[in-house]
Amino acid sequence: MDSESQRVKLILTYDIIVETQDRYYQYMLGELVPAAQGLGLMMAGAWHTAYGEYPIRLVEFIADDYDSLMTVLASVQWEKLETNLQKYITDYKRKVVRLRDDQFQF
Repeated sequence: MDSESQRVKLILTYDIIVETQDRYYQYMLGELVPAAQGLGLMMAGAWHTAYGEYPIRLVEFIADDYDSLMTVLASVQWEKLETNLQKYITDYKRKVVRLRDDQFQF
């Protein structure tokens, strides 16, 4: 298996609490994304749901492999990032999938 096929994607889905929207954006752009990148995750995208019964936000990070992603998710730093994120959101879920570059993944 080549290294490209071993890459994984961390998918976060949630709804943003309307009253915290400005602080949410400040936290994501100023803290969570830079810290995640420092931990070795590459942000792949952020999607907004405009219509339908789906989470308002879907955020994707890519890791080189499953083991390195599990190391990040088990770290104290990631735990703090997730805890702080939950001040601004509801209905938080995370999922790990094998990376498929050619398709949107949910």
